[in-house]
Amino acid sequence: MNVTVRYFASIREVLGSGEQIEVPAETTLSRLRDQLIERSAKHAVVLARGRALRCALNQTLSDESAVVSEGAEVAFFPPVTGG
Repeated sequence: MNVTVRYFASIREVLGSGEQIEVPAETTLSRLRDQLIERSAKHAVVLARGRALRCALNQTLSDESAVVSEGAEVAFFPPVTGG
């Protein structure tokens, strides 16, 4: 299924504004993050497991156990972002 991933603040500076990604059914935000980390060295650095970051699913802050659905919008951003 297709998911839109958006990046904000320092993550956006490295990866751009976002991308479309194909994920299996029942994918969690945690698994999606892992899949993105595997995509490239840049992804691995800014989305690394040791880095604190927040995620939102369909514009609602979510923890990484949330399951994405077809056409979902996922956002990744640092814990503190500017206006």
